[in-house]
Amino acid sequence: MTDLSPDPFSPIQLGPVRLRNRVIKAATSEGRSPEGLVTTDLIDFHRSFAEGGIGMTTVAYCCVSPQAASAPGQIVMSDKALPGLRQLTDAVHTAGAGISAQLGHAGVVAHKRLTGVTPLAPSRFINPSSGAYCREIRRDEIAGIIDQFGDAARVAVDAGFDAVELHFGHLYLPSSFLSPLLNRRKDEYGGDIDNRSRLVRAIARRVREVVGNRVAIIAKLDMDDGLPGSIWIDEALRTVQLLDIDANLDAIELTQGSSVYRPMYLFRGDVPVREFAKVMPTMVRPGLRLLGKAVMGNYPYEDLYMLPAARQFVPIMKNTKLILLGGITNREHIETGMREGFDFVAMGRALLREPDLVNKMIADPGTRSRCNHNNRCMVTVFGRTHCVLDPQQRYGAAESMDVTAGKIIRR
Repeated sequence: MTDLSPDPFSPIQLGPVRLRNRVIKAATSEGRSPEGLVTTDLIDFHRSFAEGGIGMTTVAYCCVSPQAASAPGQIVMSDKALPGLRQLTDAVHTAGAGISAQLGHAGVVAHKRLTGVTPLAPSRFINPSSGAYCREIRRDEIAGIIDQFGDAARVAVDAGFDAVELHFGHLYLPSSFLSPLLNRRKDEYGGDIDNRSRLVRAIARRVREVVGNRVAIIAKLDMDDGLPGSIWIDEALRTVQLLDIDANLDAIELTQGSSVYRPMYLFRGDVPVREFAKVMPTMVRPGLRLLGKAVMGNYPYEDLYMLPAARQFVPIMKNTKLILLGGITNREHIETGMREGFDFVAMGRALLREPDLVNKMIADPGTRSRCNHNNRCMVTVFGRTHCVLDPQQRYGAAESMDVTAGKIIRR
């Protein structure tokens, strides 16, 4: 029987953009923008993936407003950031890859200590991980959030990005509207899944109005988040169907898990409790050491661990391409995704370990990733995201420069 699956390393069209292959560097919060601006460290980080052979790299996490941050060191999409963003996109393009900006609003994942404001949620909510109170967002504020996504997308276009990725996953603000656990609203944004999908559809529509066909639009969306009574695959299928009917997206990257509780449902593998305890406030550390696996979740790693859920979405797609994420570490996994009907794959931790992994797989189809899924890279998002097993990544950048202000930032 002839294998009719496409070559994963051949060029492919994503909306208006031609990419050299089907491998996307997944968004991994970077912590390399301490002033909310691009640094040389951030440029070097993404240039390494471009030089390593990927089709497109994703810059994460790009806040649609200063109040939208989920962690320190994130870019705020503003005109002030434009000069540095242009240098970043130029560097990636020169290395032969495309570049996408992940746009998001943290919602319940935010913390007042970071943003200066009370976090927003579809309904009043207490974040079980941080203990932070989240207030219910008003209807007039929802319209403002939709416009913020449009404004951030305009900055991305002006900066030379090839795509924007709308963060509709992990119980960030748009995702929390999809969750019946967090969304108990009585207006048109609450109730059944069609109403709860209203915000993500409006954001996608607004971004398309702003960018037209100048860049590709991707959405990252939860299939399920691992929390009882929250997002599950039956309603996620309906949300994706509605987004596909609207035809405002060029691709959807399917994901799982949340940043609110049991984050290991997204990552799988080793649970770095001791490492997380070290970066938490002193009063939290004893409890985390004692109950860490219960709070974070404990899920064994398996190759292609999102595929069983993700394949349910393939038959319903009419207008939108699909991106497979989760446990992809070698060429065989990528080819499996292609055979299953996915158009692209996204890789995260494996590329943190080896930025040149795609080039290695092209040169030697039998290449296996050196990532061992210890997940200690998760903890580095509180400082500067990197693979802890690579000395050059861990110690190589003692300082970085804000490329717009010429400011040296010591680390």
